[in-house]
Amino acid sequence: MKRRNFFIQSGLAAAGIAVAPGYLSSCSSEPRFKISLAEWSLHRALGGKMLDNLEFPVKAKRDFGITAVEYVSSFFSDYVTDPKYLAELKRITDYHGVTNVLIMVDGEGNLGEASEEGRFNTAKNHVKWVDAAQTLGCHSIRVNAGGSGSAEEHAANVVLGLRLLCDYAQPKGINIIVENHGGPSSDANWLSNVIKSVNKPNIGTLPDFGNFRISADKEYDRYKGMEQLMPFAKGVSAKSYDFDKDGNETTIDFARIIKIIKKSNYRGYIDVEYEGDKYTEEEGIMLTKKLLERLI
Repeated sequence: MKRRNFFIQSGLAAAGIAVAPGYLSSCSSEPRFKISLAEWSLHRALGGKMLDNLEFPVKAKRDFGITAVEYVSSFFSDYVTDPKYLAELKRITDYHGVTNVLIMVDGEGNLGEASEEGRFNTAKNHVKWVDAAQTLGCHSIRVNAGGSGSAEEHAANVVLGLRLLCDYAQPKGINIIVENHGGPSSDANWLSNVIKSVNKPNIGTLPDFGNFRISADKEYDRYKGMEQLMPFAKGVSAKSYDFDKDGNETTIDFARIIKIIKKSNYRGYIDVEYEGDKYTEEEGIMLTKKLLERLI
């Protein structure tokens, strides 16, 4: 009963569809697609303390000409409940005209825990990120579909965990989006069935061009996977690794994936998420951005 009361008192019972600030409306005169920058593209600089989370939005605009950003929770986890910090981050982005799109949340437990208590605790761990996203004006938080057991058991449990979190986030105007991010979640058929089973207006996917490896010896077809995940997309992650002399990604057929995206009903941000090591982070970001600009 206490668990139920927590989410009811936090707004679970409120009705309505989550509105996504910064999400591109089909009735808008905005271009169908815009480019954002995933903070993970600079994970080496951030991890090495050469760049700070508060500096990230400024760098995105100043160095790359990108005016929308997608955060990674690990780079400001110590400050997620600090209202002064969040207010300062919002002040910086407002001053520089940078849109806060979403927060990619890791390390808060498995939403597919086998026990009701485990799922509740994981959902509760994510509440602070929903609140931070609302404060920053993001439209979503990205979560992981971790869990255990058979594929069927895992799916059933993660559906329950996602519903809990969706119910908390919905009245706050925040979407809960799941990335293909290893394990069963990289099986697009499995993940799309999970999303359909959650059956909440603010549930969705964050299809990632590169994350379709289910295990060491099993990989899902990325193009089929993108087709299956795009109907539920509330964000898209353009993962890149390497480029040829003409600026084309050599490990992923970007042109083919962009065609898949264009055939869907998706309107919104496509993020630059460079994860290679042949180029510097700055070089990789610019190569990915230029390729997207050419294709979208």
